[in-house]
Amino acid sequence: MMHAVNAWLWRHEYWLPPGITWEDMKESEDVQYPQPRDLLLSIPCALLLVLVRRLFERSVCSPWALVEGVRGRWEAPPTPVAMLQPHGEMAEGWRTWAAPQCWGLAQQCDLPPRRVARWFRVRCNQDRPCLSKKFCQASWRFAFYFVSFFTGLAVLLDKPWFWDHRECWAGYPQQPLLSSVFWYYMLELSFYSSLVCTLPFDVKRKDLRQQVVHHAVTIFLISFSYCANYLRIGTLVMLIHDASDWILEPTKIFNYMKWRRTCDGLFIVFSAVFLSPRLLLFPYKVLYNTYYYSMELYQPFFGYYFMNGLLLVLQLLHVFWSCLIGHMIYRFILSGTMERDLRSDTEESDTAEEGGEPARAKERNGALHR
Repeated sequence: MMHAVNAWLWRHEYWLPPGITWEDMKESEDVQYPQPRDLLLSIPCALLLVLVRRLFERSVCSPWALVEGVRGRWEAPPTPVAMLQPHGEMAEGWRTWAAPQCWGLAQQCDLPPRRVARWFRVRCNQDRPCLSKKFCQASWRFAFYFVSFFTGLAVLLDKPWFWDHRECWAGYPQQPLLSSVFWYYMLELSFYSSLVCTLPFDVKRKDLRQQVVHHAVTIFLISFSYCANYLRIGTLVMLIHDASDWILEPTKIFNYMKWRRTCDGLFIVFSAVFLSPRLLLFPYKVLYNTYYYSMELYQPFFGYYFMNGLLLVLQLLHVFWSCLIGHMIYRFILSGTMERDLRSDTEESDTAEEGGEPARAKERNGALHR
């Protein structure tokens, strides 16, 4: 049965243009082509990156966070109250309770309602990620994206398809595999595979679902483009994404360090670098390239539709994140500074326990970040 499934999965009609078979893609002493088995190398590389990340965060990021005073708001655990302990798992939604429910618990515990509200606030903050953890994760991503972006530039600057995008299809699919392109692919695939491994332990952002979709699409896109020898177009996609990612992470780092002016300046640069390539360059240089230029050489096949479908999903994610950034730009223009990361969890404050206008204003502002 496994042999039948394997034979069905690797039918050349799915992966290669009409008239080309796997026999035409066999390696020789002089020419090497991408082989699906090469992707197995990304598994140990991803585990190695997880280890390197752990060492980097403990030996570099954590001491740096202490030096810069990035420790987050620390609060002692709430004083144990026997009547409230069973309700601890409800702390996250305590502000949505009806007043009689909170008053009822206060009467059962013989405590003032305000103290009960404070207990749930402190209990809720205990489950929120420490600011230093966000700082370490942003530092690791910055280190990787910085290396990957400039590695991609070094790999592609002397390649003809970097300057003339029609060269992406010259001789396709029988385009020899270059060692520099191979290791660039392994670097990117291993990194996103490592992110999937550590996702349950990372800080949960408000766009977690979109993050999961993005990682899954990226891994599928990198793997499929490698197997189908879409390496040239794949390198352009990876470079376009890394161009803005390595600027986003230091923006977060300086935000956590409360370097407001530096953070605001980097945010402006990031917004321009993100919006221009992903909303203009990506559709014109990548989507148009794969959709139209490729049909000048061969008729559409399954791999053509699958590749373009994954690229369109990426573009939809670009539009979603561009809307978030546009909202941040709007707030930036109104307030003159970028107050916080839209995707970050917000911490409950003492004003949330009051019933006046400051608490309602805080609640309205907090709704923008959920």
